[in-house]
Amino acid sequence: MPPNVANIERKSIAIVGLGSIGGVIAGVLSVVDRYDIIACVRHPIERLTVERPEGGIEVPISTLTDPALARPVDWVLLCTKTQDTAASGAWLTRLCGERTRVAALQNGIGHAERLAPFVGDATVVPTIVYYNGERLAPDRVRYRRGGDYDFAVSDDAAGQSFAALLDGTSMRVLCSGDFKTLAWRKLLVNAVANPVSALAVQRNAVFRREDVQSLCLALLEEAAAVGRADGAQLAADEPAQSIARLLAIPPDAGSSMYFDRVAGRPLEVEALTGAVVALGERHGVPTPLLRMLLTLTRAASGGMPAVS
Repeated sequence: MPPNVANIERKSIAIVGLGSIGGVIAGVLSVVDRYDIIACVRHPIERLTVERPEGGIEVPISTLTDPALARPVDWVLLCTKTQDTAASGAWLTRLCGERTRVAALQNGIGHAERLAPFVGDATVVPTIVYYNGERLAPDRVRYRRGGDYDFAVSDDAAGQSFAALLDGTSMRVLCSGDFKTLAWRKLLVNAVANPVSALAVQRNAVFRREDVQSLCLALLEEAAAVGRADGAQLAADEPAQSIARLLAIPPDAGSSMYFDRVAGRPLEVEALTGAVVALGERHGVPTPLLRMLLTLTRAASGGMPAVS
């Protein structure tokens, strides 16, 4: 008997963190009605709305608020900020079994190493998230496409299994044989644009300023030198390409760090700018401008935005 929706076994998916990234993927996966989805959250909600240019999604959503009630699932999608990984440990420990795959929908690099203490024998699947998400309310998020793809994964069995998970959805996944270079390309933009927009307390329109572009270009030159020393195959004009990618994002979109600064939340600077500076130290690559940016962003982390 050929496989069809009726006779394919439904997979179980737990989404840890229903914010801007987790809310979008939860809504998109719910539409295909192929999975049993549970959102692991602090406060329960009954329905989730995803605003999209091609039309909104509104779906019922099952939530769980107590890690003690969680059971192993086929897939865990970890959508928290990197600094909240340890705080998600109780969820991960309960949700992971030896056959579980854990997709890290997080910024930065070193996903597998970061999650290793919490997932036991589960398989970690690093991903690069390209789409722009904005949390409008606990039960409402906005999706903006960030480029030709929504995700990139390594072109191996684990990465291909994540791509298969999204078959039939509107999400586009790139399976790449050089995941490290793609991860560094994303990190370049995040390590510079996120803190700059957070410190300026402005959305992406701030990068239309020539003086801000000049500053970002100098910061990106330092970051690209670190990436090359770390083994990423970055082009000679990679910083200029990064500026072009940044300018392709709608000016009314905002970085995750900008939204956290506006809300007075801690900033994800250690996994982004901090990671580049730390690797610069390891590889002997000087990063004076990035160090200054890191210091200022650390000082702003968790504080209220500047009064304009």
